[in-house]
Amino acid sequence: YRGTGLVIPHRRERGQTKLLDWKEDHNRSHRKVRARVGHVFARMKTWKILRDCRLKGEGVHHAMLGVARLHNLALAG
Repeated sequence: YRGTGLVIPHRRERGQTKLLDWKEDHNRSHRKVRARVGHVFARMKTWKILRDCRLKGEGVHHAMLGVARLHNLALAG
């Protein structure tokens, strides 16, 4: 995933025994965000609209965005 421009965890360089403290802290917060996103995707996959979705191309992407927006609206009140 390196070189993609995405936020990725810090890695030790060759011969380095451990990361700097600020890099460890950044990795810790990164893990928490990734875990939350992974749980959201797992939850959304159980919903019938996505389970039965057989759209081609960008259809699944748009369906996921719509479901995510509806979920956020439900959480907001």
